[in-house]
Amino acid sequence: MPRLHQDCPDCNDAQQSSVTRRQFVQAGAAALAAGALPLGLGSRSLQAAPTPQSGAETAVKQLFDSLSDKQRSAICFGFDHASRTKINANWAISEARIASDFYTDDQRHLIGEIFKGVTSEDGHERFLKQMEHDDGGFDQYHIAIFGEPGSEQFEWALTGRHLTIRADGNTTKGVALGGPVVYGHGEEDPAQNLFHYQTKAANEVFKALDAKQAEAALLDKPPRENNVELPGSAERAGGIAVSELSSDQKELVESVVKVLLAPYRDEDVKEALAMLKEGGGLDSLRMAFFKQGDLNYDQVWDIWRIEGPTFVSHFRGAPHVHAYLNVGLRQS
Repeated sequence: MPRLHQDCPDCNDAQQSSVTRRQFVQAGAAALAAGALPLGLGSRSLQAAPTPQSGAETAVKQLFDSLSDKQRSAICFGFDHASRTKINANWAISEARIASDFYTDDQRHLIGEIFKGVTSEDGHERFLKQMEHDDGGFDQYHIAIFGEPGSEQFEWALTGRHLTIRADGNTTKGVALGGPVVYGHGEEDPAQNLFHYQTKAANEVFKALDAKQAEAALLDKPPRENNVELPGSAERAGGIAVSELSSDQKELVESVVKVLLAPYRDEDVKEALAMLKEGGGLDSLRMAFFKQGDLNYDQVWDIWRIEGPTFVSHFRGAPHVHAYLNVGLRQS
């Protein structure tokens, strides 16, 4: 049966290969780079969060210091401004695009350095390809700074079509990745979508379930895609408790968690894993797959969710990818 085109209202609102299970476990570990720390370690040993002196945050301070009064009035806001915690698959956090003459060449270079600094090598390349495909490139996106870099609390954020990413130097305590992040890709062919590899990893978990487990994990309809507030809840997540899985099945779930975090810098990954551990680790999570949005009608479930008290991920792969990730010890 041919795949039907599905509309994506969120995208219209500018305001708003066959691989073995063992290979997926190995790929999840490799995605974090050599020496990545396992979820079983104590949270204190994992903690290696960004600081105001991290590379990206240093560049944020340099950018802030270079801004004119006119520029600051347009892209700098108080730390408690509502836009800092807003999440949406397609919105502009400030009016000026990076490409505009609002910024100098040196400032655009610094913005690029910040973005590179909060991503892994693979994540940086993947996000740049997504931005080029979805909105004409990195220069078409928007940034804002909340609070004053160098003070007790500040955050830099970049938003646009299918991407929200942050840097806060760990000044927002109890929150990883600077707060909830969003990513996606407008390509509707799963084989060409830059993030479909994450769905393939998640479906390795589903394929490893027995009939009774699969019945518990597979639900009809998902919750709202951006419903990723912390703390996560079993009622909202549904699906199957990871605590009920075998050790081999848990390894597959762990590999998916690592795949989700792999696009981000190592400091953020380690902090996120520490917070997951503090919230109860893998056994605190539930994982659900949804019949709705089964592209190609192939029972490769394109919408899926992992949720626990300190870790919420919602992946909507139909009609194309919108993904949300929120990790922290409390609501940001």
